Amino acid sequence: MQIWRQHELGNPVELLKLEETDPPVPGSGQVVVDIEAVGLTFVDCLMARGRYQMETRLPWSPCTEVVGRVQEVGDGVDHLSAGDRVVGIGGGSLAEQTALRAGGAHKLSEGVSAGAAAAALVNYGTSWFALHDRGQLAEGETLLVHAGMGGVGSAAVQLGLVAGARVIATAGGTEKTALLRDMGVEMAIDYRETPDFVDLVRSHTGGRGVDVCFDPVGGDVFDRSRRCMAWDGRLLVIGFTSGRIAEAPTNHILLKNYSVVGVHWGASVGRNPEPSEQARQAIFALLEEGRLDHPVFPPFAFDDVPAALDAIYHRRTWGKVVVEL
Repeated sequence: MQIWRQHELGNPVELLKLEETDPPVPGSGQVVVDIEAVGLTFVDCLMARGRYQMETRLPWSPCTEVVGRVQEVGDGVDHLSAGDRVVGIGGGSLAEQTALRAGGAHKLSEGVSAGAAAAALVNYGTSWFALHDRGQLAEGETLLVHAGMGGVGSAAVQLGLVAGARVIATAGGTEKTALLRDMGVEMAIDYRETPDFVDLVRSHTGGRGVDVCFDPVGGDVFDRSRRCMAWDGRLLVIGFTSGRIAEAPTNHILLKNYSVVGVHWGASVGRNPEPSEQARQAIFALLEEGRLDHPVFPPFAFDDVPAALDAIYHRRTWGKVVVEL
């Protein structure tokens, strides 16, 4: 069986290699899956370099979400059978087969595309947790989404629209802003053309500002987003893809009466799994109803995994990035 592995931290374009290994055997509570597609995220790019908040254990293989068919079932698994199509959080290997924890694998209908399924767990899961559990987004409120054509950003745009919010989004370049308008946002801002978006946002909202801001970028974007917040607004801290961790002056937070809210979806799942499971069921229901359909970047081939990670890292992709086998 072939697997992509990296034995030291650094640039995956230089260090990630395709190797041969034994196929996995399902342990208790696991299923072995023949992989159809693997979802990749910016987290994979950070993990490769040892720059994520969780330790990268070597040898490391990029793998955020897995879509495939159950090939073998381990002891104690009674809700899945060989041949079932499933999606689950990556089993730690971008390979031809992988072992997944059966309790975290969701059975898929044939009508859900591999790209949408790959986005369901991490991208939609993070964005749902941010907007609903942490941001308490309400129908009719105004939502500002940064990096709106990224994996989590485009999920947040879609979930915001489904929730009945008025959505403003930023993205880099005319292709991405056109895609955002096609998705239904009220205003799409090209941050390459207008890096200081504050006046545009405030003018569009009649000077009021936005109720919720979804910020996976940090740095200068966070600093400017503070100036866009409405009274009682919620500024959601998703991540720091800009590379700079911003600081929040407490006098400004007090005077404008807004909240800065941390969003750590991964840790929350372990601490309080029930809301996450409820969200997962709601997300899959929306997918199967056709109310969510995540935009998917043209899929990469299995041999092109380093190129896929390089494209994500240098912001050359949009929507969900998948590798098809």
